[in-house]
Amino acid sequence: MKADYNKSTPYIQSMVSCLSKVVDDGYKEDFVATREGLESSSTRKLYGPTEVKVITSFRFEGFSDPHDSAVLYVIETADGLKGTLIDGCGNLADPFVYKFITDVESRSEKLMIN
Repeated sequence: MKADYNKSTPYIQSMVSCLSKVVDDGYKEDFVATREGLESSSTRKLYGPTEVKVITSFRFEGFSDPHDSAVLYVIETADGLKGTLIDGCGNLADPFVYKFITDVESRSEKLMIN
């Protein structure tokens, strides 16, 4: 049975358990945000914001330090590749991830309005 990523579920207690669950659900690709776009780690194919949909995201805080946080993005590309993108928060955030996700979300909001 596939996870319902829109509801709070028990497996979302740690980044490791959540990542394991989404990988089991078929989101196996590791993505990396670059200056040029979102890159598939296995195929090296680049995707622009119009070719990506963020299915959901999960934020995790460190056990000892709330500033030790990370975000797990569950992603699907226009050509059907499913995977994840992980980013830090605060000082640990990757500016390429932030820009790419902002561009994807901005495009999604425009599509909903039209």
